[in-house]
Amino acid sequence: MELKSVAMEIPEGSNIIIGHSHFIKTVEDLYEIVVGISAQAKFGIAFCEASGPCLIRTAGNDKELQDIATKNAQAIAAGHSFVILMKQAYPINFLNAIKQCQEVCNIHCATANPVEVIIAETQQGRGILGVVDGFSPKGVENAEDIQARQKFLRQIGYKL
Repeated sequence: MELKSVAMEIPEGSNIIIGHSHFIKTVEDLYEIVVGISAQAKFGIAFCEASGPCLIRTAGNDKELQDIATKNAQAIAAGHSFVILMKQAYPINFLNAIKQCQEVCNIHCATANPVEVIIAETQQGRGILGVVDGFSPKGVENAEDIQARQKFLRQIGYKL
């Protein structure tokens, strides 16, 4: 077995969601979830099929994001994994619906941070062991940091 780290491409102003699923209709169901929650979200989805023709299935409403999601899925190359790239939307608004999608098994990350996917490669294929999402902590927040966090959450409309 070989372990690899695969860096994801995340365009400026975008977020990425990486997960696992179990069925070919995942790409269509994820598409319906995103457009059902937000008509203005721009997104691309790529899903790595793990049996049959083992193709990367794609969908989306933004060609660039769809192409980059596909490029990321090709780099991961792990069966039944999916990548969603989105702009003009935050993953927090989609995660519960994605988790409730009957074929979604796991979400590895949802972030705008730099992401590295940790891959195990065997003779059979590849699997995602986990992700490195962003950077390690530099310390513990103080009173000023708490105020800045609270102000930011109110500024973007997530708190009153």
